[in-house]
Amino acid sequence: MVNNLIKRREKILESISSEADAFLITNIKNIRYLTGFTGSFAIFLCTNEENFLFVDFRYTEQAKKEVDVEIVEFKNSWLEALKKIIRKKNIKKLSFESSLTYETYKLLAEIKKISFIPESFVVEKIRALKDKVEIKNIKEAVKRAERAFLEIKPYIKQGESERNIAIMLEYELKKQGSETLPFPVIVASGYNASMPHWRNSERILKKGDFVIIDWGAEYKGYYSDMTRTFIVGKPSKKQIEIYEIVNKARIEAIKKVSAGVMAKKIDAKARNLIKQSGYGENFGHATGHGVGIDVHELPRINTKSEEIIQSGMVFTIEPGIYIEGLGGVRIEDMILVKNDSVEILTNLSTELETL
Repeated sequence: MVNNLIKRREKILESISSEADAFLITNIKNIRYLTGFTGSFAIFLCTNEENFLFVDFRYTEQAKKEVDVEIVEFKNSWLEALKKIIRKKNIKKLSFESSLTYETYKLLAEIKKISFIPESFVVEKIRALKDKVEIKNIKEAVKRAERAFLEIKPYIKQGESERNIAIMLEYELKKQGSETLPFPVIVASGYNASMPHWRNSERILKKGDFVIIDWGAEYKGYYSDMTRTFIVGKPSKKQIEIYEIVNKARIEAIKKVSAGVMAKKIDAKARNLIKQSGYGENFGHATGHGVGIDVHELPRINTKSEEIIQSGMVFTIEPGIYIEGLGGVRIEDMILVKNDSVEILTNLSTELETL
């Protein structure tokens, strides 16, 4: 793993401005990706010669166990500790993540005789290409999510509430070993299912309901994300029609996935099929997104994305149709892109199931 971290840091330094003497990283997920540190706060300074992880007393011992870079414990201010290193290493031009908060930038701007170079999505672009270890972790996160779901599936039925189903699933996800969850479990039934990011409520599942369940698990800091839609009782012709359109859009979008294709063309494949079926106005979100140590990361599979799909990318395909007052359908799989093929990582059935 140490060699992987070193290679990642080398790629980072190759990707920033050639004028920069060092790169300051404040995004805690990016810090974990580059150092292995799993705490909730740190600052990381990456240079060609040495690397420095700034932590306070809470994380000093933990950092010693987790990272292979020099640890700098600060007492009151990480900025003062950073200033000392900058002076010691004679850093004149410092690259920093453009996602830096304005308040933090104002603190940095207090450092005299130094110029700053903003960098956009440098680490995130490298994170988009998963190595073998990362793919293994994501696959295990998928297995945990699916095992948890199958445990509680018999309890998803008429008369049960959205909230109770969500609580049961979150409990099983933790039992399967997930230390954290990528997001709160979504259980949206009936008219609530027309809202793509509804969480859950005390609403009771009734006959004729669409039920959207969106959930994920974690393994060694890596996430999974999947969605399945069910119907309580006998489905209507319209419900069957909508489900089949969404499922076909999912299948066609996956067929479009390959190394070298533009991400927006994958989105267009799903979106155009739904539009041609008469439901274009009812599909308003992106077709997919990358998944890794964040549940939403690069690549972005949407209408405007200029990203080129590459081998090693892991992302979702999740078309949907949402109709106010009726409900909605979303079917979400996770995809791994290989040099000459595509692997669907999610294994649960995508056929229409009734509860």
